Amino acid sequence: MHRIAIVGGGTGGTVLANRLADELQSELEAGEVDLTLITADPNHVYKPTFLYVPFGKKTVDDAKRPIDELVDRRVDLTIGRVIDIDTDRQKLAFADSSVLGYDQLVLATGANLEPEAVPGLADGGHHFYGPEGAERLRDELAEFTEGHLVLSVVGVPHMCPAAPVEFTLMVDDWLREQGRREDVEITYTYPINRAHGLESIADWATDLFEERDVTLETFFNVEEIDPDNEVIETVEGTELDYDLLVAIPPHAGSDLVIDAGLGDDGWVDVDKHTLEATAAENVYAIGDVADVPTSKAGSVAHYEAGVVADRIASRARGTVPTATYDGKTVCFLEAGMDEATFIEFTYGEEPYVREPSKPLHWAKLGYNESYWLTARGLL
Repeated sequence: MHRIAIVGGGTGGTVLANRLADELQSELEAGEVDLTLITADPNHVYKPTFLYVPFGKKTVDDAKRPIDELVDRRVDLTIGRVIDIDTDRQKLAFADSSVLGYDQLVLATGANLEPEAVPGLADGGHHFYGPEGAERLRDELAEFTEGHLVLSVVGVPHMCPAAPVEFTLMVDDWLREQGRREDVEITYTYPINRAHGLESIADWATDLFEERDVTLETFFNVEEIDPDNEVIETVEGTELDYDLLVAIPPHAGSDLVIDAGLGDDGWVDVDKHTLEATAAENVYAIGDVADVPTSKAGSVAHYEAGVVADRIASRARGTVPTATYDGKTVCFLEAGMDEATFIEFTYGEEPYVREPSKPLHWAKLGYNESYWLTARGLL
């Protein structure tokens, strides 16, 4: 029997499991292939929903579904925590002392937030990258009537690279709707010499920031937060006062990756086209944990899952895999509370940023609702 194990029940892992269940249907039904999806969380979480929670447009419950409702019945779903990967013996060890062997392994363990990596950030900053953070920020915004709001991108790379720009444009629009914008100063900071890693998005955002009276600070690398005095201190030696700090915290990969020798920094070193690990055979990585030169975005995990499904299915059948990933990324970007734009690009391409419009905003909201069909492998 050919054993396929997927670790991680986010977008990449769930889409991959469902794709493989379809592609290897006959082999699974004949008992020639065993397909296991392993996740520590019984709920599947669609993280882009959290962007809307601070504005009261969504709740954290809207972001989750029981994973057993999303995964094909032909997939062996295991709720458990993997604590060790032995790539030589091709075995996974679990927290409950059980062991699972594999012939092909896919890591889709995502990224982890590490606000504690910056002194004072956990106490002095808010974020919308998780359920608790999004709810706390919602409560803070509800009572924030005046002062200095700072959106600071502290750690790169991070999940959903466009989200900090989106939040800044959305909070500007939302405050105008609330009649509070004249009493609130907004500043956006980014670590390099422009507003975003992709130049075209940086240019687009810079123009909108100027138009909407948002101050842009670049080459702004946060070293420490003083939550008592509400001051941000930077590596460059500057300080910035705030009344409400929304900070994108540093992200980290997985200790599993480091311990297994698959990547020194917690991200799996992979071939950017095949998604195969460079340090071990029969191991793939997709989604945020894969170290590829493109965004840590949900669409990346989705497209990578399709490629890896084809490659794994080929190997399970004893044929040479040919599918490759070209870096395809698609992303909607909110430009306020009722307008959005859309970009798509591949490796080495600079995306074209379309003129924001209401139809694109509604298209993004429509995709957010239909995402659950995507996770099930129906779209």
